[in-house]
Amino acid sequence: MIENYYRYHIFFCTNQRDPGEKCCNNHAAAELRDYLKKQTKALNLIRQGVRANTAGCMNRCKLGPVLVIYPEAVWYTYRDKNDIDEIIHEHLQNGRIVERLRLPNA
Repeated sequence: MIENYYRYHIFFCTNQRDPGEKCCNNHAAAELRDYLKKQTKALNLIRQGVRANTAGCMNRCKLGPVLVIYPEAVWYTYRDKNDIDEIIHEHLQNGRIVERLRLPNA
């Protein structure tokens, strides 16, 4: 049995499409990814096995911005730092899915 290297591995779509096309980065995805990384570091979650990475297009642009957290494969949308804080507090710290931000699995 292979053990997970990370307790939680978060992938942020930061894809930038041509002007006029829907994409996650039109919603400050890169900025909010950086915010999550800063917060997880400040909360010492990195040492607890939490890792955030950039992903290319995850083909859910119309639902964006999107991120996905493994190993559970929970897809979220978010709008601002408050949503990111809620995902950090509820999912990453307490293991509870934030239903109001959850997207159906792809």
